[in-house]
Amino acid sequence: MNINFTKYADGLVPAIVQDANTKTVLMLGFMNQAAVEATLDSKKVTFFSRSKNRLWTKGEESGHFLQYIGMSVDCDQDSLLIQANPVGPVCHTGADTCWGSENLKDNTVFLNQLEKVIAQRKTASPESSYVASLFAKGVNKIAQKVGEEAVEMVIESKDNNDKLFLDESADLLFHYLILLQAKGFELEDVVKVLAQRHKP
Repeated sequence: MNINFTKYADGLVPAIVQDANTKTVLMLGFMNQAAVEATLDSKKVTFFSRSKNRLWTKGEESGHFLQYIGMSVDCDQDSLLIQANPVGPVCHTGADTCWGSENLKDNTVFLNQLEKVIAQRKTASPESSYVASLFAKGVNKIAQKVGEEAVEMVIESKDNNDKLFLDESADLLFHYLILLQAKGFELEDVVKVLAQRHKP
């Protein structure tokens, strides 16, 4: 396979990574000859990181590797198509693909709206809503409810009923959002902690 690394001034060629099974486009990186050789040798997709100025194996810190399956070069010999099997999320946002940002954005907007509803009901009459009744019982009762929902989610995870598992997961997340509000926080505060721990 002949790859023209001289086409671009930096000696790199774009490398599009595609899920070998679903054919979903996962991400775009850049490769030089050393990155190609490292990918072929390790069977883990490796790029040349322009920000780090070194070879970078996808997943070297997160463990979310791209297991190399195959590679082809385009008709101009200046770009690559990599076939790989992803191990975990591909995008740093946690999405399965770097082109999944719109869905992620939509989900984030909904969670923000849900938090606003919970905040509005925090000071409402206990008889007016389930959320208000929980707030009226205090943080200990809310924490207890989160624990109960967590146990129910774990129990459902051991079975094969996906619907029940997702239902219990939703219940757990919902009550966790209530607990955050009771403690004076929002989901964004937790995300900030995770972002501080993240090492790109």
